[in-house]
Amino acid sequence: VTTMTSRLTKSQQRALCSQLGNVKLKLLYKASIHGFTGAAFHQQCDSQGPTVSVGYNATGHIFGGYTSKPFNQSGQFVQDDRAFLFAFKGEDLLKYQVINSNQAVKMIANSGPYFGESFALVNGSQAVVYSNPGNHYNFNAAEMHGDNLQLTDCEVYHVKENTDLEKPWRDIVWKSEKRVELMDSIKKYKPITSSVPQARILLIGPVGAGKSSFFNSINSVFRGHVTSQAIAGCSGTSLTTQFRTYSVKAGREGKPLPFMLCDTMGLEESTGAGLDVDDILSILKGHIPDCYQFNPSVPLQVEAHGYRRSPELKDQIHCVVFLIDACKVSIMPTKLEEKLAAVRRKAILMGIPQLILLTKVDEACPTVAEDLSNIYKSRYIKDMEVSVRLGVPLSCVVPVKNYYEELELDLKCDILLLNAIIQMLRFADNYFDDISDRYQNLETKEETPT
Repeated sequence: VTTMTSRLTKSQQRALCSQLGNVKLKLLYKASIHGFTGAAFHQQCDSQGPTVSVGYNATGHIFGGYTSKPFNQSGQFVQDDRAFLFAFKGEDLLKYQVINSNQAVKMIANSGPYFGESFALVNGSQAVVYSNPGNHYNFNAAEMHGDNLQLTDCEVYHVKENTDLEKPWRDIVWKSEKRVELMDSIKKYKPITSSVPQARILLIGPVGAGKSSFFNSINSVFRGHVTSQAIAGCSGTSLTTQFRTYSVKAGREGKPLPFMLCDTMGLEESTGAGLDVDDILSILKGHIPDCYQFNPSVPLQVEAHGYRRSPELKDQIHCVVFLIDACKVSIMPTKLEEKLAAVRRKAILMGIPQLILLTKVDEACPTVAEDLSNIYKSRYIKDMEVSVRLGVPLSCVVPVKNYYEELELDLKCDILLLNAIIQMLRFADNYFDDISDRYQNLETKEETPT
């Protein structure tokens, strides 16, 4: 028996799976082993459910199509509004969605996978591609396969639901007593440096990652019902144009809790849009006053109203939190990744600890959508590479689900949100520890006689 090995790299497989939910790929057919014929393809792939078909040519192009419908040999067109064609440009996935979904896939006996009247692999039982962009799928032929229609191989994978829940990679107690305990420890927290009344936590992330929603969600947990104070939404440009600091109260009439969430404009991919990296440096150092109005095209001016020339420790940022939408990790634009890396470098130089808050985890993984307590069992969430892409250890990645359309609080949701705050306060304490160590070292040096 010849063992079949996939020609797709792990990261190419991940990029495809990220378009299809919490799934894994199982290789069914490989033309170089089973033969470049329609008969061999149908024998291995008919009635197998959703599939990804991949073609390889001598110029190194990798391209293909996905259909959620099982293959057969009826000679008919099959309707599939989820079908798409794709090509890889390096490790990046280019996607061409079906245009005429009523004729998304054609079930032809004497051919390999046949998409509409636009594209086929192992066409007419030959090692060739049929390529005719237009009515069913529109793609750029040169970009997709470099106009080289000779196949060196063709693979078809079964797309399987990834149900393997692992042993949890973090242990969480999902009980209402735990929620009370977490809320109490947050209420009782005091920064270890007495000159600092509240730990200041800066929320940074791309537009729509859920910064304002996170503040609203934390506020909701302590209010005991879902509430929204910061304007949250999902428009293409940042809804937050000011630097805002938000204090959460322990209940409606309660006193402010010992932390402050600082919300900024979204980081947009393009330069001259979204938050300027130099502005972020001014925020980290504590120069920027609350309600400062950002102008994305001009960094902060020293003459700006309320600019703090010599900020104290209590004005500075004590922990930086990057919010990343779990659905978009695999398709994060390079420009955005560079902006986040630039901010990370500045925070590292200043010794400010950093956390990653992974938002919208329920939308990214069906197993988590079914039950939020699967969050730390989901291999999909754990293997998401967010720690690799942003260069932080997995221990600094905290998944949460913000409140969006819900009207009632949910215990599991609350526990994840409160755990995130606890983690931020621990990180802020590490920062205060470092500062006091440095301060003591300085004092010791000054006292040491020469």
